[in-house]
Amino acid sequence: MTTTTITRSRQQRSALQAAPAGEHVFGLPLEHSPLAPATARHAAQPVLAAWGLDEDQIYDTLLIISELVTNAITHALPPVTLHLHTATDTSGHVQVHVSDGGPQPASATTNWAATRPDDEHGRGDTIITTLAHHTGTETTPNNDTNALIDHWADLSTT
Repeated sequence: MTTTTITRSRQQRSALQAAPAGEHVFGLPLEHSPLAPATARHAAQPVLAAWGLDEDQIYDTLLIISELVTNAITHALPPVTLHLHTATDTSGHVQVHVSDGGPQPASATTNWAATRPDDEHGRGDTIITTLAHHTGTETTPNNDTNALIDHWADLSTT
């Protein structure tokens, strides 16, 4: 398992970008609310099935989606967008990206997850790194005061 952190000077991926030849691409802007992880899972499940992932691969991918989206709405500012992509040549990888508006300021009001008991949170990064072959974070400068952050995980589908 490899974790990578990259800083890039590019704009946030458009949820409606055209798919490069030989790739399947899915994008979904998400509401910055506790319902976002469920919305992301429900939208992604039929897409992953259509891409030919088996039941176990879909389950693992949905779990990573849920964890990345939960982290984004818990610790970051909007916008939050889910991006999925894979090669059509069955190369054996699905990439999950969740983009957010960067860290919440320390002065932000307490979020809903922070009010939960300690044993109900704090395992997301472990789950993601256990299931994914590669993970990372890319920071993209934004015209506003916050950078856009892209958290990603690469899963094997072979």
